[in-house]
Amino acid sequence: MSITLQLSFLTELGNTVTLSIPDPKPGLTEAEVQQVMQTIIDKNVFTSTTGPLVAIKAARVVAREVTPLFPAE
Repeated sequence: MSITLQLSFLTELGNTVTLSIPDPKPGLTEAEVQQVMQTIIDKNVFTSTTGPLVAIKAARVVAREVTPLFPAE
């Protein structure tokens, strides 16, 4: 099973940008994630075609399990 931490931000023009981080540290708290997200915004680490990241929108952990039905050729 693959686990990904998805961090969603709002940009200056109101669009959503999502960063996906594979294999996050187990047991992350809401406070830890919000602090890192705010640091990303404050330090202007990333920008997008719709402007800089200006607000935290959401964060979630996504677990994905793939079950093959038959072997790939």
